[in-house]
Amino acid sequence: MTLPRRTLLLTALAAPALLATPLRAQVPSTRSNISSFAMQDWRDHFDSIGKGVILADLTSRAVHYWAPDGTYRLYPSSIPLTEELTRRGYTEIVRKRVDPDWRPTADMLRRDPSLPAYVPPGPECPLGTRAMYLSWPAYIIHGTHDTRKIGRPSSSGCVGLYNEHVEELFTMAQVGTKVRLF
Repeated sequence: MTLPRRTLLLTALAAPALLATPLRAQVPSTRSNISSFAMQDWRDHFDSIGKGVILADLTSRAVHYWAPDGTYRLYPSSIPLTEELTRRGYTEIVRKRVDPDWRPTADMLRRDPSLPAYVPPGPECPLGTRAMYLSWPAYIIHGTHDTRKIGRPSSSGCVGLYNEHVEELFTMAQVGTKVRLF
């Protein structure tokens, strides 16, 4: 591929101006790592760490977890398919389940009548190997056997993680862990 002379000339003329710009002016106000996960601090969202806190950052598709001792973990996640399916706000983990089964809600069946009425635990279950149920009905942080869903809008409102990640988080997060989806 060859570049037109005009492009090369304009680039050469613009380079000194870009190099003269202070570095702090080039850094965006929201810091992100190479994977686009926005850095978070639990103190910006919660008054105390208590039993632990989880931030589900739906914009950067990441779940942040801080244990009571301050231990921090970051996991890539799936997010709801549409804004209408997205619930934002504060909740908490009210129960946990190993090898969950799944029943689609009436709304899910209305949107997709081909869904099965029930899926037992196992490789066909969309909740993966672990599920942490939130105080909002039908909202869950869970695993997935379909790894293509992570990093994408793919759920009916839940936050999905790779099975390995949800298993790790499941062992650390207690019932009563505060959660914020934003």
